[in-house]
Parts: sequence; structure tokens; C-alpha cells
Amino acid sequence: MEDMEKLRYPIGRFSAPKTITEAHISSWLQSLETLPERLRQLVGSLSEDQLETPYRPGGWTVRQTIHHLADSHHNSYIRFKWGMTEENPVIKPYDEKAWAELHDAKCGPVGPSLDHLAAVHAKLVYFLRGLEEKQLNRTFTHPDSDTITTLKENIGRYAWHGNHHLAHLEHLGLRSGC
Repeated sequence: MEDMEKLRYPIGRFSAPKTITEAHISSWLQSLETLPERLRQLVGSLSEDQLETPYRPGGWTVRQTIHHLADSHHNSYIRFKWGMTEENPVIKPYDEKAWAELHDAKCGPVGPSLDHLAAVHAKLVYFLRGLEEKQLNRTFTHPDSDTITTLKENIGRYAWHGNHHLAHLEHLGLRSGC
């Protein structure tokens, strides 16, 4: 059971610091900024067979994980925008497991999702770097857990999320045959 937990959460579960500092935010933004290139370096030259490798027993394939990152971080970008333009909006959740079973996530080429993730992150990081402390303390509510989240906490959550899935793929040790 402990081994499965390590496979599911190779860098541990996300836990926001009690006090989020400028250093946290700077580090998280750096992680978000570099994620698309780190992911592309890791998976860009994998074969079709390697893309079909699940990252753990019962887990998504490498392909599904790449598409999930693009879908999830796209949704996150929109949540940040809602948080800045509405007073504590209730965000729209999505069924990530169902999305991962759709044809594009199961069979589609990964290049468009890698490109999409790069574009979303470029826009997201530029947007977030322009926010002041008061704005970073704005909130949104997730209806599934009725949890209120600050924008600055969400920066950390998505930096963790990208690194979490990157660690899944790094753990596989897949390398191109070239």
C-alpha cells in the first residue's frame, strides 16, 4: 500500500505553507515557467509505444498524462482569471478522469498539448507576475469541497501539480531509442 502511495504521489501530496512568502511565489512561478520545456525535453522524442506506457498500475498512460496537464492547466488559467474578475467565484469543476478517457487524450498526438501547455504557461506566468499582494489574496471556491482558495495558494498547487506529473513520467525512465 505504501509503494502504491509513492507511485501515486512521488513528490508527496500538496500542502500549502501556513504563510506564503514572496520566495514561495517566485519559486512556484519559476517552476510553472519551466514546466512546458522540462516536459517537452522528457517526452518529446518518445515512440508511440512509450507514450502508451502507464506511469503506474491502473494509472494513465504517458500520453494521457500529457493531455491531462494541458487540460488541467488550461482550466486553472481560467480559474485565476475568474478569481481576479469576480468576488470569490464558485469555479466550474470538470471530471478529469472522464476527460482522460476521451479520444483526443487516449489517442491524440502529444505535440498539440505540449504546444498548448507552453502557450497557457506563458500567458499564466506573465499574468501572475503582474499581480500585487492584495490581488494574490483574492479567492475562489471549489464547489466539490466547498474550499476557498487564494490565488497565491493556487500558484503553489499548480506548480506542485506540474512537478507531480513530471515526476510520474521521470520515474518511468523512458528514453528515446536514438
